[in-house]
Amino acid sequence: MTMTRRGLLKASVASAVATSGLTLFKPGEVFAADTQLIPSASHWGPFKAVVKNGVLVGVQPLKDIDAMPTTMLTQGLLSRVYHKTRVKYPMVRKSYLTNPTGDTKPHLRGKEPFVRVSWEQALALTADAILRTAEKHGNEALFSASYGGWSHAGLLRPQVLQGRLFGLIGGHSVTTGDYSGGASQVSLPHIIGDMEVYSPQTSWEVVAEHTEVMVWIGCDPFKNSRIEYTVADHQMFPRWKQIKERGVKFVSINPQYTPTDEALGSDWIKIVPNTDVALFSAMAHHVYQTGKHDKAYLAKYTVGFDKYLSYLLGKDGDGTPPKTPEWAAKITGIPAAKIVELAELFASKRTQFAGSWSLQRAQHGEMTHWAIINFAAMLGKIGKPGEGVGFSWHYGSGGMAQSNAVMPVGLAQGRNPVKARCPASRISEMLMNPGKEYTRDGATHKYPFVKLIYTAGNNFMSHQQNTNELLRAMNQQVDTVICQDPWWCASSRFADIVLPATSALERDDMSSGGTYSNDKIYAMRQVIKPYGESLDDFEIFRRLAALMGVEYGFTEGKTVMEVLKASYAATGQKVPFEKFWEEGIVRIDVPEKMRQWVRHGDFYTDPVKHPLHTKSGKIELFCSEIARFNVPDCPPVPKYLEPSEFLGNARPGQVHVVSPHPYNRVHSQMAQADVRFEQNVKGRQHVFISTEDAAAKGIKSGDLVELYNERGALIAGAVVTDKIMKGVVSLEEGNWIQLDSKGRCNSGAINIITTSVASSGLSQATSANTCIANLKRCDDAESENRAYEPPSVVRVAQRKLDVDALKLAERAAVIKGATMGNMVPGEKLFYERCTLCHVPREPGDYTKSQWHGITQSMFPRAGLDDSQRKLVLEFLEKNAKDAILP
Repeated sequence: MTMTRRGLLKASVASAVATSGLTLFKPGEVFAADTQLIPSASHWGPFKAVVKNGVLVGVQPLKDIDAMPTTMLTQGLLSRVYHKTRVKYPMVRKSYLTNPTGDTKPHLRGKEPFVRVSWEQALALTADAILRTAEKHGNEALFSASYGGWSHAGLLRPQVLQGRLFGLIGGHSVTTGDYSGGASQVSLPHIIGDMEVYSPQTSWEVVAEHTEVMVWIGCDPFKNSRIEYTVADHQMFPRWKQIKERGVKFVSINPQYTPTDEALGSDWIKIVPNTDVALFSAMAHHVYQTGKHDKAYLAKYTVGFDKYLSYLLGKDGDGTPPKTPEWAAKITGIPAAKIVELAELFASKRTQFAGSWSLQRAQHGEMTHWAIINFAAMLGKIGKPGEGVGFSWHYGSGGMAQSNAVMPVGLAQGRNPVKARCPASRISEMLMNPGKEYTRDGATHKYPFVKLIYTAGNNFMSHQQNTNELLRAMNQQVDTVICQDPWWCASSRFADIVLPATSALERDDMSSGGTYSNDKIYAMRQVIKPYGESLDDFEIFRRLAALMGVEYGFTEGKTVMEVLKASYAATGQKVPFEKFWEEGIVRIDVPEKMRQWVRHGDFYTDPVKHPLHTKSGKIELFCSEIARFNVPDCPPVPKYLEPSEFLGNARPGQVHVVSPHPYNRVHSQMAQADVRFEQNVKGRQHVFISTEDAAAKGIKSGDLVELYNERGALIAGAVVTDKIMKGVVSLEEGNWIQLDSKGRCNSGAINIITTSVASSGLSQATSANTCIANLKRCDDAESENRAYEPPSVVRVAQRKLDVDALKLAERAAVIKGATMGNMVPGEKLFYERCTLCHVPREPGDYTKSQWHGITQSMFPRAGLDDSQRKLVLEFLEKNAKDAILP
């Protein structure tokens, strides 16, 4: 049915909120003439919004598109739209508003009330703070915590728009890398020629036909693929069941039995967290000693086996013993006989290893995926149909065949004139040690001197490890925190200026699906009126750009709809935009040959014609480049290095806390939605506790428990289960924060107790899953969980701000940086099309060869044709690490 904007937006927010209940409608439901169906899409799936007389009354999943609509779509998406935690109006923290250029009392962030202000005043305060900081300290002092693009599934994501604006006024410091795959995205290009954690996987049809054993190593696609970076359609769920019906055996190496294991009947191998390297080293030792390794494969496809073998045999001079199954049994908790059994099973069967990202979110995390690669290479499996290694099976419906079609890409983030960066998980250290040198990927950098943090669409207060350390660092160093978000999430609560952004239901946008298959384009049409005075991110940054005199550079004279139409036209799809926009979806055919695609298959078929993009062109069991970097805590072969915190050195009664991705959230998104009640215990995040540990501590399901260590304490709700091993508890990441009078998080936010220690000096990535804590029953909770209550808002007398007197445009012109206009063609394409996921990766971050490997998965998602790919590669090669180093 046709839906006009006037008809859609005529309903007031009040009438929508007053609607008694939002309904899940069946896919085949027939509606009356006064009801309209408006197509849209989200991280949780595509849908049609059901709008009656201009008011949103429910959602209808697309049965023919979405193989398994989740409650995040059918309940969560709707329940959070008008939640009491929506930010209705621009807000400023009371002490900051009283004296924005003086003592703003930063220690009161998260504690004192906010004051409602007008958009004019909020944006003027924001622009003035940005310019004042840059004038006094330089543009490096402006730091973007906007990261990852998970705010919504559309093209016009806030971190891209923020980068675009700041690039026009001289740039800002940014994060580099990410939390998700931070260690492996640095190490694996040296080892196997690509990041791997963001690479497509072998087609599921190849697995169904050839694989005999599928090994989940911490990997849980039935949970993690409930969402996608773009639009989830859950197409791998029925495919996994078909694979099981073909007779594939599933083995799960994990401290807990996962939803995937339950669905597929996996054999469960319990392992002490952070000890996977010991297991794979021992299996490698066994297959060598028994002659089951593939000598011909090692000679043809790998380098460095002799040096790796020296480590396995205990002869490389590091003082460690031979890596026998008996040695590993004491570390991993897996009996030596079982280690031998596993090694022989994997050696004798066509085996696909599926490692999770969580494995490398640990101290020395670079070692884990590498150890899996080395073992698989010793068995001669990498690149063969239905065999090998993959580190993205759990994400984006990994296994779906790829269309290789051009996808819409939206606006360019643009070049950032400031080159100062901070690894994503090192924000606290950056703030506490401005100017300190650190190493990453063999290069030495310095932390910027940061005085202002701007975060848009990212809840960094929930994501950053060791929350109390972060708060201390912010109070010590940061003058202004600006948060642009639809909700009073943790980052909003601890901000000085809060700019209310619309939710994805309140704006027009566009997306694609799935993450790897790229076989659909979705319209994300606006279905409800913006809540309160909220504005979409494009409009907020456009207004800031106008204040600072760079509006045309930001918009290029285009409206949002003009940007979307141009993005769609660039895909080359034959369906007219108007028809696509009306129907909400365009389906894209997948070439038949891609249904037989094998990860690393070309390399296996002809390693001379299709070398890997490593220094040697082969799989590096020993890596000479990492050896050359001489990083003290990252050796050049995958070694088991004892973590500073794990069950092997824990005190009696302590537990290892793992923090997997949530079942019903995207990180902290959906934390306040009704779907939390599916699993919450007494309003808090649930924590899985083994039957043995619960009995020893007098805990039963439904009790509140306290987890605590020297970094902090939190309160969670106990779920006692036989599906987690003794000594380990599992607490999902992503909860919002509410601190009680003792400083405990009353909401169960895991990062209150996680360590901020870096994985190693190679990647500087997170070690969140290296976490030991004490556990006890909690009998003194001070209140219900208040994390999902809005903060206090007070009225105060305000002076009218003279915006003209601030001379914002004139001041911005002084610090104004490079624009898109003076770039060479390949450079412009790179920053327009290849930098939309996180902040732009700098050309000098990787070697020429590594860029050739990384762009194999980057270019299809960026939608570049052959001539454009050539231009971008020419630019990257000219500015790559090995082109600019002396």
